[in-house]
Amino acid sequence: MDAWSLEGRLALVTGAGRGLGRGIALGLAAAGAELLCVARSGDQLDTLVDEVRAAGGVAHAHPADVTEEAQVNAAVRRAEHLGDLRIAVTAAGTNTPGPARDYPTTAWDALFDVNVRATFLTCRAVGDSLLRRGVPGSIVTVSSQMGSVGYPGRAPYCASKHAVEGLTKALAVEWAPDGVRVNAVAPTFVETPMTRAWLEDPQFREEVLERRLPTRRFATVEEVAHAVRYLACDAAGSTTGDVLKVDGGWTAW
Repeated sequence: MDAWSLEGRLALVTGAGRGLGRGIALGLAAAGAELLCVARSGDQLDTLVDEVRAAGGVAHAHPADVTEEAQVNAAVRRAEHLGDLRIAVTAAGTNTPGPARDYPTTAWDALFDVNVRATFLTCRAVGDSLLRRGVPGSIVTVSSQMGSVGYPGRAPYCASKHAVEGLTKALAVEWAPDGVRVNAVAPTFVETPMTRAWLEDPQFREEVLERRLPTRRFATVEEVAHAVRYLACDAAGSTTGDVLKVDGGWTAW
């Protein structure tokens, strides 16, 4: 069997409606995985599912709020009903920057609900499914370059991604004896319609591209999706508890 193929496996992807999560879902589908695509926007999911099916893949939409425990559990139950759930990617995330000294606690709570609580709820539900069924699987969380460094104006986001990486490593060592691998992918700024506008800001280009990013460019969605595909497939069979950086050398300074 091709160690890089995901055929015969179902992948649950949160945050799949747009941006990075959407690109990851498309990458997994291209590798042969059946998809259960989860996000709040049903319209965005329908568009994604139509694209996957038009390319010959199999995909299903499941609108849900992944900060709600009952809704996450329902999504996992549906995934079990649809196919052989073996893969999960927790791509739901948010980032609300601001100076720490006057950052609202309501904004902190909202950010942690999506970045940390939702990640834990999804990992726990999928991990329970894999362990209960006695099958191996791969869970990929989404961190960031800021999961291992600091950055001004993004203290809550940095804290949330540090938490994601700690959770990833703890779950990896807890579930490794049962064949469940847990890894994180940690991208730098990723090129999307929203972030392209940032490149038009001369100050941003100087501070980020010229001073911090050795590659002098953003990562592409496809590059991150390739990294997730590796972590999801059998070629990464001995890889667990790892944080795979797709950060253009940001953390190598």
